[in-house]
Amino acid sequence: MYPGGRGMNPKQMKAMMRKQGIDMDTIEGVEEVIVRTRDREIVFRRPEVTTISAQGTVTYQIVGRPEERALTAGGAAANMGDGEGAVPAPAALYSEDDVGLVMAQTGVPDEQARAALDACNGEVAEAIMKLIS
Repeated sequence: MYPGGRGMNPKQMKAMMRKQGIDMDTIEGVEEVIVRTRDREIVFRRPEVTTISAQGTVTYQIVGRPEERALTAGGAAANMGDGEGAVPAPAALYSEDDVGLVMAQTGVPDEQARAALDACNGEVAEAIMKLIS
């Protein structure tokens, strides 16, 4: 990270970083980190997680071996990993405003708008087109 930092002990490195306004801490006891995209999950089991704070921004560093798994249409992981328990459902792919917009543009009830958004992976324009065609 720093030129000539080789041979510097970790305590000296941390002190030097603090002088520059950089704070680095390890998060203890992390069991799992999930990076969820629209069509897959990247899962780190028992990773080392470090936070780095500099100039008001916090960055998370994840070190570990990733496993990838695809998501099904319903949002649950197709590959449930090692069977240690259920995988929580991903956060909604759309907001309440998206539901309202689909309802306003198509005149359908809430449940039908949500079903269309689910089927279209949260894509508002696609859901509206599906409902009006």
